[in-house]
Order: sequence, then structure tokens, then C-alpha cells
Amino acid sequence: QVQLVESGGGLVQAGGSLRLSCAASGRTPSGYAMGWFRQAPGKEREFITSITWAGGTSYYADSVKGRFTISRDNAKNMVYLQMNRLKPEDTAVYYCAATSRGTPTTRMRDYDYWGQGTQVTVSS
Repeated sequence: QVQLVESGGGLVQAGGSLRLSCAASGRTPSGYAMGWFRQAPGKEREFITSITWAGGTSYYADSVKGRFTISRDNAKNMVYLQMNRLKPEDTAVYYCAATSRGTPTTRMRDYDYWGQGTQVTVSS
């Protein structure tokens, strides 16, 4: 089992930045690709970004491309989501997820483990 715990969420004004962290524990997710998803009130959970185990390849949803950056530190079993130029529509609960697939995927069903989520609220 892999446990994922997100942190770093909070309240920020539009145009501001936040950095989310995801700590993995338990069975080390060696070789796992990692992803971030978010779910706004009344909406379905959506893909934001994912990254390979080695960190060399990442994918982004169009809505965050150029503003958000995913990174990972495998030595620390950490994954990060740097969010810049935040908008009110970025308000959501953000989830970290791990997939045993070697390549990143945008599909929720491909992810084996999920964190509990962290709330991000962007005020206008």
C-alpha cells in the first residue's frame, strides 16, 4: 500500500501562488507515475497534470498549462505542484495520485492510490 498525504493548500488572492506537496509513505512507489487532480464544488474530478517516475516527462491540462508546474523528488518520496497566477476558477480540492503505470495518464481509473485532498481557495 502507498499512502499519499497532500499539504500546502489555503486561501490566496487571484494572481497569487501556492505550492502543494504530496508525501508518499508505506510501500515506496518506485516506478510509479504521479498525478494531480482537482474537484470543484458540483463538478467532476478533473486531471491537472502528471509526471513520470524519472521526472523527465510531464503533461498538463490546457486550463493550467503555463501556470502550474509538477515536479518530484524521489529521494524524499515527494511530489510538488507549483501553482502561479491563480484564478478564482482554480478553487477546488486538489488530490495527489499514484499509478503503477510507468507512463503518466490523464484517466482517473488508471491511478491506484489517492490522497485525501487539500483545499485551495482563490479569491477574486
